[in-house]
Amino acid sequence: MPLAAFALVYILPLCAFVGLFAGGVWTWVLPVVVFGLVPLLDLALPGTRANADGPTEASRRADRRFDLLLYGLVPMQVGLVLGLAFRAEALAGWELAGSIVSVGICCAAVGINVAHELGHRADRANQRVAKGMLLTSLYLHFYIEHNRGHHARVATPDDPASARRGESLYPFWARTLTGSLQSAWGLEAERLARAGRPAVSWDNEMVRFAAMQVGLVAALSGAAGPVGTLAFVSAAGLGILLLETINYVEHYGLSRGRLEDGRWERVRPAHSWTSDHLASRALLFELTRHADHHAHPGRPYAALRHFEDAPTLPTGYSGMVLLALCPPLFRAVMDRRLAHEAARLPAMLPASGAQGA
Repeated sequence: MPLAAFALVYILPLCAFVGLFAGGVWTWVLPVVVFGLVPLLDLALPGTRANADGPTEASRRADRRFDLLLYGLVPMQVGLVLGLAFRAEALAGWELAGSIVSVGICCAAVGINVAHELGHRADRANQRVAKGMLLTSLYLHFYIEHNRGHHARVATPDDPASARRGESLYPFWARTLTGSLQSAWGLEAERLARAGRPAVSWDNEMVRFAAMQVGLVAALSGAAGPVGTLAFVSAAGLGILLLETINYVEHYGLSRGRLEDGRWERVRPAHSWTSDHLASRALLFELTRHADHHAHPGRPYAALRHFEDAPTLPTGYSGMVLLALCPPLFRAVMDRRLAHEAARLPAMLPASGAQGA
């Protein structure tokens, strides 16, 4: 996908800014775009399974403009959450609700998603930016759990972010929100134990993350007042739920098998749902090509590929979120899809020598 296509993501924070400062019906423009227009575009525009050839992929990896698109969203995301906090009292109730939803969408699609991409980079500078973006959504422990927990345990019962077949979204929310916190704390406690240091200490990144988040909320409370603080916390909470809804969709019903030695089989493209629908691909920095991301976590977004041996979603992420919010309809569609893809893809079955999860 060309560079210009990914620049379309800037429509999201720009719509949210317009709503914040113009008020009125403009506060609801972004939700209409994301959950009205984008699903229609995903259905109308045929996705392409084509992958970049070798020279094109190498060119994209070397082109710093793909990274600059990510960095340019950082001040916009920070400005949005601060703008919401300081504008909240000036907005009527229905305008404030629209702005909270709009900023919440940006917390997920911009804040957490950009953090997700940069958090996989090997250098500390990008990792610090990732943590800063997660702070704007009050979801800092995602940095620990996603990179060290989810990627190792995906598509197993040990992963709180992998939805089981037949599991509805709302129980999944409760399981993943509590489970990811527990997992992140456990990962840090294990890391510190290996170094001979106590878990409850400033060396524990979970402790530092909690202090940062509490400090941010306290600072906003003093500067923007209770209404602005509640608006920010509500938007961050909505962003978290949107992110976890996408997690729910990305791995629903997929499982790895155990090898004879008790280890889980390696992660393959068959363990993540993928989507080639163009609008969602552009607006989410290729997050929808999730099978390649899990099979090759270090691959930058501009180089992610389609795999024929990955199960494919019936539509893009915006449409899948709407479907997930109606559990009976979601299960009717996705359980049938699971059966269809399992018949098409032997790779979805446990690897040779593995037992089902």
